[in-house]
Amino acid sequence: MTRSEGLGPEVKRRILMGSYALSAGHSDAYYKRAQEVQRIVEDDLASKLSVYDALITPAAPTPAYRTNDKLNDPLAMFSGDMMTVNVNLSGLPAIVVRGGQVETEGVQLPVGLQLIGRPFG
Repeated sequence: MTRSEGLGPEVKRRILMGSYALSAGHSDAYYKRAQEVQRIVEDDLASKLSVYDALITPAAPTPAYRTNDKLNDPLAMFSGDMMTVNVNLSGLPAIVVRGGQVETEGVQLPVGLQLIGRPFG
């Protein structure tokens, strides 16, 4: 199996975007700003976790969508990540668990909850 066969269109799209952002001429504009944002996110979550043992947040802004329902809508795919990106930037331990179901258009769809903890060690 080749990489092209093993990676779906969304994964390929994200790899290309990341490669572009880090390419010559764009590194300063994107990478340095990303490091600044990462520090802000780390500080913000650390301040919340200095008060609380853990944080519970939604895993996505909407219930899960049906398989293959958003393949031709990259913006919907990206927006689905908005609730977990901050944790990835912070490096904190987190897990997404099923938090229940909601009915959408006559179909029961799962809703995810994200549990965010303090750093280990």
